[in-house]
Amino acid sequence: MFLYVANRVVPVALLALTFSAHAQSKPRARDLGVPFDGTPGPNNAITDVASVEVGHTTLISGSGKLVVGKGPVRTGVTAIHPRGKTSNDAVFAAWFTLNGNGEMTGTTWVDDSGFLNGPVMITNTHSVGVVRDAVIAWKVRRGEPDMEGYWWSLPVVAETWDGWLNDINGFHVHAEDAFHALDTAHSGPVEEGNVGGGTGMICNEFKGGIGTSSRTLDAKAGGYTVGVLVQCNYGRRAELRIAGVPVGKEIPEHPAYGEDVGSIIVIVATDAPLIPPQLKRIAKKVSLGLGRDGSYSGDGSGDIFLAFSTANPGAVSPKGIHQLTMLPNDSLDPIFLATVQATEEAVVNAMVAAETMKGIDDHEVIALPHDRLLEALKKYNRLAK
Repeated sequence: MFLYVANRVVPVALLALTFSAHAQSKPRARDLGVPFDGTPGPNNAITDVASVEVGHTTLISGSGKLVVGKGPVRTGVTAIHPRGKTSNDAVFAAWFTLNGNGEMTGTTWVDDSGFLNGPVMITNTHSVGVVRDAVIAWKVRRGEPDMEGYWWSLPVVAETWDGWLNDINGFHVHAEDAFHALDTAHSGPVEEGNVGGGTGMICNEFKGGIGTSSRTLDAKAGGYTVGVLVQCNYGRRAELRIAGVPVGKEIPEHPAYGEDVGSIIVIVATDAPLIPPQLKRIAKKVSLGLGRDGSYSGDGSGDIFLAFSTANPGAVSPKGIHQLTMLPNDSLDPIFLATVQATEEAVVNAMVAAETMKGIDDHEVIALPHDRLLEALKKYNRLAK
């Protein structure tokens, strides 16, 4: 199987290997000395929650003047499998919208049933439909119904708008691109920055994209893991804060468009035994992590979050009476805090990993300059020792 990416054809296996090596070689926010609270997992990624896999398809081609249908192309697809790509078992889940100028399909059934059955996909605003249909086709190709015995699907597909850099009305994402993201998803380090659905995204008027982080709780709190993945495309430069420092005001040069017109999708995974009402509370806590980074959730922003738990396998089975495990509400505070911390760091990781990009009509969005970030942290005595 081959995939056309960035004007070249490469073997899928080689592409996945290349992305994985690239993910491990790039410096991340902690590597630069940005201080964060909490203890990350071994990969500091959503994949630190056992069985979670993440895959990307990145589409980059062309340059110069926009010709709708021909490019330039700066977009892609990201896939998240809660129990791995080979499982047909659902997970308990819940979602929350902080500001609704965006889309996440399939959430009415997540609300009513309490289950997420299948992957979570993230792409650009005008590719939600094709990616949604591709997930159904991917499931049908696998040749088996879900654990409930049904041959139907209400896929969860979310979006943010990449039309400042990408020929978004050219519809360059196809079913094969969704298949690739689904099929090459993996555990371990997660590629960040200009990859997958985050390829053409902008965050606080710096180059944005995909970012991830995790937290492990101590034994007294159960030893559970909380992982977060973001596709960030939101925020005004002047409001950006990193580790409490007004970094946006310290680096005012080369703003993008001066408004909060983007969106952010946040996916939270945990192995803690939580039921849907508790996961709804987890999803809401994402808002506090974004607030630490300076978000005020502007009118034009779609800020939509989903949380799921990989505990209680088999709970969706239609047969028998199920015995569930769950934490008492009084034990949720460490998970709330871990969600806030991991969200805050995932956004910064996205910007640290992203690289300067020029797109349609030569619109250019600069990457967060690492040297200037460190200067700002040092100025406010916040650089990690």
